[in-house]
Amino acid sequence: MDFTPSSKTTEYLARVGDFLDRQITPVEAEYEAEVARTCASGDWRTWKVPAVVEQLKAKARAAGLWNLFLPDPAHGPGLSTLEYAPIAELTGRSLLAPEIFNCSAPDTGNMEVLHRYGTDAQKHTWLEPLLAGTIRSVFAMTEPDVASSDATNMQATAVVEGDEVVVTAKKWWSTGLGDPRARVAIVMARTPNAEGDRHHQHSMVLVPLDAKGVTIVRMLPVFGHYDAPSGHGEVHFDAVRVPRANLIAGPGMGFEIAQGRLGPGRIHHCMRCLGAAEVALEAMVKRGLSRTAFGKPLINLGGNRERVAEARMAIDQARLLTLYAAWRLDEVGPLAAMTEISAIKVVAPNVLAKVADDAMQIYGGGGLSDDAPLSRLFAQGRALRLADGPDEVHKGVIAKIELSKHGGR
Repeated sequence: MDFTPSSKTTEYLARVGDFLDRQITPVEAEYEAEVARTCASGDWRTWKVPAVVEQLKAKARAAGLWNLFLPDPAHGPGLSTLEYAPIAELTGRSLLAPEIFNCSAPDTGNMEVLHRYGTDAQKHTWLEPLLAGTIRSVFAMTEPDVASSDATNMQATAVVEGDEVVVTAKKWWSTGLGDPRARVAIVMARTPNAEGDRHHQHSMVLVPLDAKGVTIVRMLPVFGHYDAPSGHGEVHFDAVRVPRANLIAGPGMGFEIAQGRLGPGRIHHCMRCLGAAEVALEAMVKRGLSRTAFGKPLINLGGNRERVAEARMAIDQARLLTLYAAWRLDEVGPLAAMTEISAIKVVAPNVLAKVADDAMQIYGGGGLSDDAPLSRLFAQGRALRLADGPDEVHKGVIAKIELSKHGGR
């Protein structure tokens, strides 16, 4: 077990870092301002993607900084999960960077699904344009009317009728739904099978967003922000008929696909959390050193030095745990690495939320506003404690595996 960055990782870290410094960071404020102007309302129909995004994506692709997440040399540098992890952390320092390198959710997970499980026709229709960055996609799993932390509660159905699949569902928190470039959703739904066990009752289906019966109801704000121009939305599928060929890996394979999809994606999320936490820690230190109250620098008041030390320790611990999970994922696959993957999914978002919260406390009132990135970073960490499974579910997974080592259940 060796977490020393490989020569490929070192090379790409330098190149990605240089691109961030030279190309992305100088335009982030302009990008945020344009998004605020054109996407201020919750009316997703008016949202526009600033032109600078496609300009930067073209530059990144020309520079070979493209599809860095996919461990397939046919579509990128072919980095392993462990090799990509430090690069994901670096891109986590920017809200814009992951998309610029075609490494943003939910597209990365959807591309991994299609790459691993898709048919040639599915790859041609959907994977190729996603890999090229010419379209965006959606992953529709969570439902408003049931406790979605237990996926077997799912009310959505995908019923096979001859050569078609009929999808009936009400989904929300479907990330990317408001993006004007979104063209397809991967929908997880029940496909009842009396002969299958409880983990072979669900399927994943490719549903074009312009199919008859698909209705985008609304976008959902997180702490008042709509995360435009991508968004998280509620979408209804009213007996939507798609070809049976749109089933991914066949009926009843939804749970198996989900495990393969969510493992690498959780590594990416967690490493980006740590990059964001580093930004929050830097803001905490700079503000503490530059502001004076009661005749002293803020950093010397109210236990603030201890907060800095605790943040440093927490970030470094979370990083080591995430790198270990990435190594395990590469070595034994997602099913055998479930403890480590669930552990980081709990730890990393909590670290980000705590560091961002402490930074806001030192920063003062300005830290709550959009003048500083801290409130957005806090929201990112807090939201990820629910996305891809709440903390409690992941702790339950870890406990179950531990108990099984001693004959428990």
